[in-house]
Amino acid sequence: MIVDPISIAEDAIDLNYAIEDELVNVLNELLDETAPHHYTGTRPPQRSYEKQIQGLELFAFSVSSNRFNCKVYYKFAIVQGICWLISLHQDRLREKKL
Repeated sequence: MIVDPISIAEDAIDLNYAIEDELVNVLNELLDETAPHHYTGTRPPQRSYEKQIQGLELFAFSVSSNRFNCKVYYKFAIVQGICWLISLHQDRLREKKL
């Protein structure tokens, strides 16, 4: 599920991928490239204020993406087996190329 589809779509355009066709593959690739040390969220995790996922813990990661050749930041929450995507964009704090 996507919390803010417009924001994710804008960031998908910036990263040059099609949400409808590629989002699941993009997420799978990012998860494959992610290790615990890529966690950039707070400890304990922040809680969401978004209506659909209010109060859920937010998990943020920044990982060097082979697909996009840059650092990518993504944030999500999980509840009842559903992953809610909040952010997926080029890491704006660490915009270094690989």
